[in-house]
Amino acid sequence: MWPTQSEIDALKSEVASCAGVQPEEVNVVVSPYRVCPLGAHIDHQGGPVTAVAVDLGVLLAFATQNSPEIQLASHNFDEKVCFNLREVQERAEGEKVGGVNWGAYVRGAVLALKARGHELQKGLVGVVKGADGADGGGISSSAAFGCAILLALEHANDLQVNEQENIKLDQHIENVYMGLKNGILDQSAILLSRACHLTAINCRDYTHKLVPPPWLGSSAPVKFMLAFSGIRQPLAATPGYNMRVDECTSAARILQTAVARPDEPALLGTLTIDEFNIHRGLLDNERLRRAEHFFGECQRVHKGIEAWSAGDMVTFGKLMSQSGESSITKYECGSEPLIQLREILLNTKGVLGARFSGAGFRGCCVALVDAGEALLAVEEVKSKYAQVQPELAAQGQVLVLD
Repeated sequence: MWPTQSEIDALKSEVASCAGVQPEEVNVVVSPYRVCPLGAHIDHQGGPVTAVAVDLGVLLAFATQNSPEIQLASHNFDEKVCFNLREVQERAEGEKVGGVNWGAYVRGAVLALKARGHELQKGLVGVVKGADGADGGGISSSAAFGCAILLALEHANDLQVNEQENIKLDQHIENVYMGLKNGILDQSAILLSRACHLTAINCRDYTHKLVPPPWLGSSAPVKFMLAFSGIRQPLAATPGYNMRVDECTSAARILQTAVARPDEPALLGTLTIDEFNIHRGLLDNERLRRAEHFFGECQRVHKGIEAWSAGDMVTFGKLMSQSGESSITKYECGSEPLIQLREILLNTKGVLGARFSGAGFRGCCVALVDAGEALLAVEEVKSKYAQVQPELAAQGQVLVLD
């Protein structure tokens, strides 16, 4: 079970030593990673998505400073982050802050809070620890860290900020400071999910509901499995992601003009599937494929929520596989190693369905697997992936989520 008490105590002691305080004066933010079984690539268009928070994530142990100084170290990156809250500069137009520049998320959090009128006077001394091997792996490690630093800054400065505002604040970090045109899936999953539930999120109106499975309180017949490709790259450093978003936006604008609603936000989620079908001939092949993926994925999400509620995991798994196929053929994402890894999963005994986790340009695949077959499936996937991608397999891992 993550996090263990020993992990928490060790981080508290580490920060206490750095800050010159007692361990009981150190706070710890627990910010989980997430998987998205259904709802690929549609949150940025206001579509419905699903998510499950996982038993891995970011731990941020911190002590409040009586000065505006930020001093953070990381167990995952060598560089330290040190700056004054009052001296953070806005990102210059065209400036790139992606890569493994984790300090950019801290500065982005400060600017996001200030942009919404929050006053920050007190800084932090802290240590960040992400799950080993999972950073940049397609399960929202960057969003988990962004949420963690927001919560820490809010606690240190006695700010009362609710979950919905924190979702918008973390989106501000990603969209405005990091330059990534993503939606609210990651932040919402991290902040709103509850154990053993499927989180259904409407990215158009920011509403959500928690969907319990029929087996809640007893042993689950299925588990989620993560297979990491060994490709690690922050999404903000992946140009293909923003390009796909722009293509969806362009398709939305063409269709909105056709239905005489050109003043609406340029999101495919503002349109009905009937409107799309009537005017689909206006789109070129590229934009048509993006729109087909969007409307098809919306339908898969709704069917998936029904299947989850009914305990029909065979149908849920099939929908995940259909989502993965559409991501490849219609949304046109997925590197060769990830496509290979997905195929291996789909041909592994006990696996009910699989798709990319995250954007599909790097990271991992998520699979739904029969609980009784899960451990054998892990070994089979490891062995087969090592045969086709030996170097990447040595850097990846396959694990079953509790």
